[in-house]
Amino acid sequence: MAAWQIPSIRNFDSQLLSVLRIFAAGSFFTHGSMKLFGWPAPFEYPLNPLLYTAGVLEVVGGLLLIVGLFSRAVAFLLSGMMAFAYFIAHGSDGFFPVLNHGEAAMLFCFLFLYISAAGPGVWSLDALQERRAGAASSRLEKAA
Repeated sequence: MAAWQIPSIRNFDSQLLSVLRIFAAGSFFTHGSMKLFGWPAPFEYPLNPLLYTAGVLEVVGGLLLIVGLFSRAVAFLLSGMMAFAYFIAHGSDGFFPVLNHGEAAMLFCFLFLYISAAGPGVWSLDALQERRAGAASSRLEKAA
């Protein structure tokens, strides 16, 4: 084990992945709730069809990721949406995200891409379904 690794935290990688997913999805959800419901604050721009669609995806996708349902597919879709949002809304204002105000879009894009590859973590409905399917298949194997 490398000297820079913390041995005890490696035991919690799946739980930390779940925490990362839940908090990121909660933050993402609020971007959509601002657009659609004016909560926690009113959205500062008028909604056009593109922003309305983004708001729906942010609310529905955020809720699905919070509970960890269809996580890989939802995260992949949202990653693509955020890449699109970055280039449409921020990329034309310069190369550097810190200057074009695209940090959130860029971070959500790569965070969701990571979740689509790594999975939702142990605290998710997807993991619960996998555990139940595994238990059911082991019962079937014992019965056979």
